[in-house]
Amino acid sequence: MHLGQQNPVVDGLSLKELGDSVLVEIEPRRKGLPFLKHVEYRIVSKCFQIPVQRRYSDFEVFHGLLLQKFIYRMVPPLPPKRILKGVLNSMSDREFNDSRRRGLQRFMTLVIRHPVLAGDELVNIFLSASSADVQNILRDAYKKTGDEFLTSQMALHGKVYLPEDIHTQAAANREVIASIHNSFNKLRDVAERMAQRSRENSSDLLMFGKDLSELGSDTSDLPMTATMSKAWKTQRKSLVELSGEFGLLADKAAHQGSREEDEVVEKLNLLLEQLQSYKDLCDRHDSGVLLEHQRAFEKRSGPVATHLKYQNSIEQPESRLSQQENTIITMEMRSYFSLLCLHQETQLVFTYLPLVTSILGTFVHSQIQGHKEMGDVWADLHPKLKDLFESAKEASSRSSSSQKHTSRGQKTCAIIGPT
Repeated sequence: MHLGQQNPVVDGLSLKELGDSVLVEIEPRRKGLPFLKHVEYRIVSKCFQIPVQRRYSDFEVFHGLLLQKFIYRMVPPLPPKRILKGVLNSMSDREFNDSRRRGLQRFMTLVIRHPVLAGDELVNIFLSASSADVQNILRDAYKKTGDEFLTSQMALHGKVYLPEDIHTQAAANREVIASIHNSFNKLRDVAERMAQRSRENSSDLLMFGKDLSELGSDTSDLPMTATMSKAWKTQRKSLVELSGEFGLLADKAAHQGSREEDEVVEKLNLLLEQLQSYKDLCDRHDSGVLLEHQRAFEKRSGPVATHLKYQNSIEQPESRLSQQENTIITMEMRSYFSLLCLHQETQLVFTYLPLVTSILGTFVHSQIQGHKEMGDVWADLHPKLKDLFESAKEASSRSSSSQKHTSRGQKTCAIIGPT
């Protein structure tokens, strides 16, 4: 699949056309020596349907080669190989591995849904090669082709497809997308806090149920003088049963937190990483091709150019001038090709933005579902509490009647006196 085969500047792609789906899972058993075990990931693409195993280092090589070959495209970021010590203290090894797996899943999803990257040989090799030597296979494949500029049919005619005000459009688009990026960051942070609160709510409910169970399991005798002792004994036996209901509430809250994390936070993270890759692309455009192009023109009129002209007048002037002009022409073509790719990638970003509506719908549905599930458990708990109160009231009445009867008997004995 290629962007704009008829007109590279007009992108008519829809979300449904944006590629394959891919699944990244952690292999259950670590590989390697006992003191050098490493995590491997199982990748399955709907297109190839061939499970392959990859290490994180394989992802690193693959990512680096994508950046070299598609320097003018959005290449999504990889999750970090390691985490900071302060973060590691608050995150278990299992949590870190799952977080990195999620990051690799997002990386592969964005790569395989990119209309240019998805059809490249590097992606085909990474998703299908079963050889353990996949890194060398990837490097050899890159060496045979070079970067996209050298193989693209549009590289020679990039300037033809671009509007005259392309620089103004690029600056305006970059400003708009930067603002959207900032807003998505805020939305993601709020969604993360909501998911965290659901998990904390689950822990609190579980602890509440545990405390109720401990209270209900207390078999210590009450003083004979304690009023309502029978009522409390009746209630105490029922608390253990009620603790199970709070355990069920804790499960529902934990499920809600996972649902918010998987269906809302992850999708926002996917969009954010695409927007981050767009920002990285703009930075590469500003500091890469344009800068080299400017330097090439400076060489033609600066001190170096004067020196070259003197050398050219002495030795092979035509070949040297021709070589210099070819370099300048090549840099100019790369500059326009970079602008064309940037324009296409901008359109791809806007193609993804309607996903916000889908994410919002998922967010609302998850809240409705979560509150309904919790509400059903609370509703089931209410009649049990009512029965508990009524049984305690009956026990209290019997205890009160018994105490009154005993009190009257004692008074009678006191009046009659000893015989």
